Formats: sequence, C-alpha cells, structure tokens
Amino acid sequence: MPTPTAPAFLRPALAPGLLGAIVLTVGAFLLDSPTFTIVRFAVAILALIMLVFAWRGRTWWALPVLAAIAVIWNPVAVVPLSGQPWAALQFAGAVAFVVAGVLVKVPTEQATGDARPSRRR
Repeated sequence: MPTPTAPAFLRPALAPGLLGAIVLTVGAFLLDSPTFTIVRFAVAILALIMLVFAWRGRTWWALPVLAAIAVIWNPVAVVPLSGQPWAALQFAGAVAFVVAGVLVKVPTEQATGDARPSRRR
C-alpha cells in the first residue's frame, strides 16, 4: 500500500469565505436593524483575511474583488447605500466570497509558514 503524499496546496480562504457568505446572507435580512453594524465588521474583517490568503496564493483577480468588499462593508467609513441595490450587493458579495474561497489556493510550503528552502538529496 503506497504512503499518502502531502497535498501541493491548501484552501485556507474556504472557511472565511463560507462564513462570510453566511454572514452576508443573514445580513440581508438585517439591513434596517442596528445590529447590521456587526455584519459590516464581520464582512470587512473576513474580506481582509481572505485578501491576505489571495495574496499569498497569487490569485490576483481576487484582490480587487475582496478589497472592494472590504471597502463597501467598512463600518467606519459607511458607504450610503440602501434599499434594493444594497440587498442585491449582499447576495453578490456572498457569491464572491464562496467563489474566492474555492478558487484561492496557497502552496503547502507557504500555507504552513515554512520559509526554508527544501533540500534535495
């Protein structure tokens, strides 16, 4: 029986992507509630976490998408959106989180933080 080999890449953005999609979907029902500020904080933080993983995985197309999500849902400098366009953005952001979470791949050496070059014998 052959020994299993270590994977060549990891998907570290998948968990924050799925969590962000859940937060955005629930947040679509809380748009007029004062607790929507918590949704803004969660989405902006998760987008920035995924931005780091996209940078490490060299998934360049995801960088502007995740940066836009972090800016639009920023709770400090609020973008004045409301109504139907804002609800549509909630679901578009959820789709972007899931797609980026699935497609961002980080090589195993970078994901584990092992910066040492591997020795070949």
